[in-house]
Amino acid sequence: MTDERFDSGDVQPVERRSTLRRVLANLGWVLGGAVLAIVLISDPLGIHPIDTWIHDSLGHGDAAEAGIPGAEVSESGLWTCGMHPEVILDEPGQCPICGMNLVPLSSEVGPSEAAAETVAVEAGESGWTCELHPQIVENEPGECPIDGRPLVPIETSGGPMASGATGGEREILYYRHPHDPGIVSDVPAKDAMGMDFVPVYADQAPATEGATVTIDPAVVQNMNVVTAPVEVRDLSREIRTVGYLDFDQQKMVSVTTKYQGFIEKVYVNYVGEPVRRGQALFEVYSPELVQTQEELLSALSFARRLESAPPEARRRAEALLEAARTRLSFWDIGEDQVRSIEESGRAIRTLTVRAPSSGVVMMRMPGLEGMAVKPGMELFHLADLSTLWLSVEIFEDQLPWLEIGNDAEITLSYFPGEVFHGEVRFVEPQLNEKTRTVGLRIEVPNPKGRLRAGMYATVRFEPVAAADAVAVPSIALIRTGERNVVIVAEGGGRFTPRDVVVGAQGDRFVQILSGLSPGERIVTSSQFLLDSESNLREAIQKLIASKRAAAGRKPASAAGPEAAEAPPMESGSMSDDAMDHSGH
Repeated sequence: MTDERFDSGDVQPVERRSTLRRVLANLGWVLGGAVLAIVLISDPLGIHPIDTWIHDSLGHGDAAEAGIPGAEVSESGLWTCGMHPEVILDEPGQCPICGMNLVPLSSEVGPSEAAAETVAVEAGESGWTCELHPQIVENEPGECPIDGRPLVPIETSGGPMASGATGGEREILYYRHPHDPGIVSDVPAKDAMGMDFVPVYADQAPATEGATVTIDPAVVQNMNVVTAPVEVRDLSREIRTVGYLDFDQQKMVSVTTKYQGFIEKVYVNYVGEPVRRGQALFEVYSPELVQTQEELLSALSFARRLESAPPEARRRAEALLEAARTRLSFWDIGEDQVRSIEESGRAIRTLTVRAPSSGVVMMRMPGLEGMAVKPGMELFHLADLSTLWLSVEIFEDQLPWLEIGNDAEITLSYFPGEVFHGEVRFVEPQLNEKTRTVGLRIEVPNPKGRLRAGMYATVRFEPVAAADAVAVPSIALIRTGERNVVIVAEGGGRFTPRDVVVGAQGDRFVQILSGLSPGERIVTSSQFLLDSESNLREAIQKLIASKRAAAGRKPASAAGPEAAEAPPMESGSMSDDAMDHSGH
């Protein structure tokens, strides 16, 4: 019993000490939180914007009267954010992006490094700069710390600090972003990375042509600008199509009889057999032919008997003889057969019908031998293969380029490496409404008979649409949809956009009806970069002119912030009229 009372009495002091520790720990957290709240509310270092609200609530006046750091009076009347220099307001306050207190523009944007270096150069000092980053200026040659390019002398860099304007104070038109020329400002400013805007001087802008762009020759070479002359040449266009060979319809004949009769013997027996002109096709027996032969022999005998008769009688006898001969010729009986009848003095039972032209047999009446024939019955169909027709189709927009008499180059897969030539002989008068094509017939010589009807062929035309035309390469033309523009290289790094009137479009060249003269040089590579720079130059000059007209004064001519009071103008704030890219 005694041990148990001793143990219970020993536990109570331990519990009291543990409770005391917990109370002290909680009291420490409460005191720490109170101290932190006092620091945040009072903000003795001026690092939190809540102090402005407290001072305003307590009626302490503006931030400058309350002694808030960074709230002093701005000499230029403008306020900016140290982390976001694109934010510029005309009264003190907080940055709408990060909430930091705005600072006077004069204390943040003093004479920048670029402006200081500009003054040093204008005073006669020489230096080295980067072609693409003119804000980089060094006293000795080296490499650009941004892109590693070799620095060039300021006198030849063509940047904003070129030595061409030494002697006297230079007029500053505006300030532009060092990497984005579309962002400009009337006053010195910094970008989000803290880089100074670059001044653009009045002597760097063209005096008369606002769209003319001047670029340093070294930059032109780096941009890979390529030029080509405006030349006078024949403008041609290649047209390709396919077609198939067919028989020449002008050289296809049918063999018929002009009398009734019976076919006794046939000499050509199958389709596709080649025949020559005058070759025997078949023999025919006709009572009409036999009767006409008898009349011929009678007239011949009568004329011989009257050889010693008076002239009038001889003339009548010879007329009868000639009429019999003519009747036989009308029935396609050859002169050699008529001569043979007259020499033999007797009629021939069957007469031979011969081929009227050379070619191949395309059709033969089956079972000819022994068949009774009537006048007009087609017995054979012959086709001359010395020339063939090539049937092709072209689209309606290609029709103005082709006409009867144009030459055509023909290739066939059956004869690799060989080129055949033909000539357009016929253009169909009607357009196919479904395919929007027009049919052509090309006459192709076939002296060796190697070409066959039905073969597929590839046809190439190269007609001349305009002879002795003023032409430029097609890649040099900038089409805006409403206008056609080319960039003219005037020499010395000067480039000017020019409107042109376009004519016929050929292969790799386009006809220029007006706007260019032979001998001028136009840009065929990087012309879109030059056109964009020209648009920007013209837009900025329009903006500056409008600001001068509205304010009735010239832009600032000094690099200090007190020289201008207008906020910076980004490219997005330009009016639609100033940034009308359809102009070039």
